[in-house]
Amino acid sequence: MLRKLTITASALALGAGALAAPAHAEHHEETASGPALWQVSDDDTTIYLFGTIHVLPEGETWYDERISTAFDASEELVFEIDMDDMAGAAQMMQGLAMLPEGQTLRSLMAEDDLAEYETALEGIGIPAAALDPVEPWAATLTLSMLPLVQAGYQPDQGVEMVLRQRGEDKTRVALETMEEQVALFDTMPMEAQLELLDATVENIDNVVSSIEAMKAEWLEGDADALGELMNDELDDPALYETLLVNRNRNWVNWIENRMDEPGTVFIAVGAGHLAGEDSVQQILSERGLTAERVAN
Repeated sequence: MLRKLTITASALALGAGALAAPAHAEHHEETASGPALWQVSDDDTTIYLFGTIHVLPEGETWYDERISTAFDASEELVFEIDMDDMAGAAQMMQGLAMLPEGQTLRSLMAEDDLAEYETALEGIGIPAAALDPVEPWAATLTLSMLPLVQAGYQPDQGVEMVLRQRGEDKTRVALETMEEQVALFDTMPMEAQLELLDATVENIDNVVSSIEAMKAEWLEGDADALGELMNDELDDPALYETLLVNRNRNWVNWIENRMDEPGTVFIAVGAGHLAGEDSVQQILSERGLTAERVAN
């Protein structure tokens, strides 16, 4: 669970919760180079499903002709959350992140965990007391995000932000609210939040290499390999159900309803949601809708 939770937290810190469905396939599908793209169609409706990475280095090349053709044909652009009010979302997160007055983050930690935590903060250049006012889940987001930023990954280069800029003329829709995404962490019991923070601290040196590996599979278009990288340690059934499966089912409900209306729609969600046995495509198939891979 360690790596998955750390990368999940990194993505949520950018306002675009990358929560992936598990991949248990023993062989990988044949793939073409380029990020994976699917489409679901009937006589008068086409919905494209595009898997994203929410934070990328500047200059990363991924917007190929196949993606451009689908995007340009779409009148409606759908993200996980509303990308038009990120300042408001950040303010909302800050309000939810604060501990009760008189309580500090470090006072909640076991002695051994505290020592590791303070060493990790020193390693990324943060004063020991800097995160004392916030809940453990918020500290997790910060410790997950900073190594990526220091390595050159930028929020404004993430796929959603690039598509938003290209899609100013499109109707934009959100599958979830930012409050709903933050609640996935904010409503966790304090003990679970502290476990998540400790796991992040222990894994902080691997955050960049993990995302680099995921990015390589994403650029290659190998959805199965990407899913395995993102989920090979997600072994908590309750967390798996809450963070992944329930959300994918809700999104499929939205897609089913949208198929009743004509038009062309481009859905961009974390690439892991489109990989594995409980992926959006798998749930669509169970409900009689086929998602076909769009080839180069």
